[in-house]
Amino acid sequence: VQLQASGGGLVQAGGSLRLSCAASGRTFSSYAMGWFRQAPGKEREFVAAISWSGGSTYYADSVKGRFTISRDNAKNTVYLQMNSLKPEDTAVYYCAAAASGVYGSSWYRYDYWGQGTLVTVSS
Repeated sequence: VQLQASGGGLVQAGGSLRLSCAASGRTFSSYAMGWFRQAPGKEREFVAAISWSGGSTYYADSVKGRFTISRDNAKNTVYLQMNSLKPEDTAVYYCAAAASGVYGSSWYRYDYWGQGTLVTVSS
């Protein structure tokens, strides 16, 4: 599976962005998907995850209520809608796929990673 993240950019605090992650391969619909982020000088952290069907989602406390993860299995794409952005959301955002179909907040659950897309939120 190859993952291609896009949609990052520069936005003012309070603004919105939608990230997309397009996946290759026929087995996308069986993978759980996640978004992680890494700010400069910090470790990679979990942001959100979604089950293979899209029926279950899970968020980090820091983004709960502001971010929404979703997926379209017909398009082999997972999305991250980010609203009410804050300067502390500035990071490179990575999408990841878990072949087991089991999602979680730990990076080691995920087998495939995209290249990352930069989100910069100005104050």
